[in-house]
Amino acid sequence: MTNPSDPGRPRPANQGRRVAARNRAALIAAAREVFAEQGLNAPLSAVARRAGVGQGSLYRHFADRMALASAVLGENVRQIEQAAIGPGATLKSVLGVVTWHVTRSTAFVDLLRVRGDDGQGRELSERVRTVLAGCLAGRNELTVDDLMLAVAMVSGAVAGPLEQRERQALAAWRLLGIEVGPLRPVETDIEV
Repeated sequence: MTNPSDPGRPRPANQGRRVAARNRAALIAAAREVFAEQGLNAPLSAVARRAGVGQGSLYRHFADRMALASAVLGENVRQIEQAAIGPGATLKSVLGVVTWHVTRSTAFVDLLRVRGDDGQGRELSERVRTVLAGCLAGRNELTVDDLMLAVAMVSGAVAGPLEQRERQALAAWRLLGIEVGPLRPVETDIEV
């Protein structure tokens, strides 16, 4: 059988379950990039193309756009939870990870503001609150509500190209008198 994208080459063999986890991880990573560039209404075909898989593979893993967006947001929250674990974990370092996501995803910003309508969104938002509350243990100058408000304020300050959003976010944190660690993602094992 021939490959429809390159009729001169044979179609690669279906590797089934062996590549399912890799495809899912690639789809989540691609969706994060495509949604950041084009917004949540970006064509899902662009996500599949960026991940290097067919649209059928995308729909085998995610029933619809919202399922894919939820998987991306769930990965964002897992990264924040991961940042709070371990000997070097501080409020400063965790806020660096939160800010990295805030500068890259309006959907993530919306998630942090969720208060009750969406069950999964509320659950993810509460997980972020729990992480931040744990980082505040022993600190009396801030409450978790103060910190969530500060994150919302910082997210409201970011606009424009990525470099500009990062500068604006860091400037907003400075104005609030809160120190933030390096803006970075955290590697996690994406759930299959």
